[in-house]
Amino acid sequence: MTIHDHPGKERIDTVRAFNRFYTRQIGLLDESLLKSPFSLTEARVLYELAHREGLVASDLVRDLGLDPGYVSRLLKKFEERGLVEREASEADARRSSIALTTAGREAFAPLNQDSHDQVRALLDRLPPADQKRLVKAMRTVQDLLGDRPEPKVPYILRPLQVGDIGWITRRQGMLYAEEYGWDETYEALVAEILGEFVKKFDPKWERAWIAEREGEVVGSVFVVRKSSEVAKLRLLYVEPSARGLGIGRRLVDECIAFARAKGYKTLTLWTNDILGSARRIYQAAGFKLVDEERHHSFGKDLVGQTWDLEL
Repeated sequence: MTIHDHPGKERIDTVRAFNRFYTRQIGLLDESLLKSPFSLTEARVLYELAHREGLVASDLVRDLGLDPGYVSRLLKKFEERGLVEREASEADARRSSIALTTAGREAFAPLNQDSHDQVRALLDRLPPADQKRLVKAMRTVQDLLGDRPEPKVPYILRPLQVGDIGWITRRQGMLYAEEYGWDETYEALVAEILGEFVKKFDPKWERAWIAEREGEVVGSVFVVRKSSEVAKLRLLYVEPSARGLGIGRRLVDECIAFARAKGYKTLTLWTNDILGSARRIYQAAGFKLVDEERHHSFGKDLVGQTWDLEL
């Protein structure tokens, strides 16, 4: 990492300001959590014990990032109050699993309900659209900073929906600017292509595929009719966060299968030679380079390429 890669002071200050704001919003600065007899850490340990079976002290140390001595003292305190009990682990008799007693569950229940009600009240202050924005932003923070498990279904492909055209135009414009330095004229071209696709869409001969992952658009591709014998593959893209899942190849395969099923003789596409990942997908699928031409577009000197696949 170079010195220029380090977060700037403004970004650091923004994160710290958010931390101060959120801890104030949910009352983490209070000596007890939600006016209960438990501190935040104690409440979190109770939560883990209420929702997971077979926990041992080392699990709490590892998963919550707590000091082993602190965890030992806390559990001893809970035992003395009759909130938890220990029993020898089936896997290792030297280790004791920890579980809430009936009294422990009764102590945790109102704390859990109060936490639920607090968050509900927080969300009720916002209209439904803003609630969705807030939850989406929180998921983004968790995705970027946490270790969320991979979804059971890596992605789905679906047809075009209202809102996709604007989203894809924006994302392609931003991505190609970030990765290749292209200017706003590329975004304008994407908008023009997709606008024409929607206005002249012929469902018998044309199709769009949208790749979606956990509710987010992560890729897309379009097939348009060029003539009775030639279809054109357009605007293949995959979000950086979803690369490596095979989405690009899957989208191209869908285009090929569709074009063949419709009786087209050739599937053609135009790209630029610097788009190496896409070009490798086309080559692997059997496309052949048929033409190259230097041009100046999107603020850059480029080499445009036409690739054909005989169907």
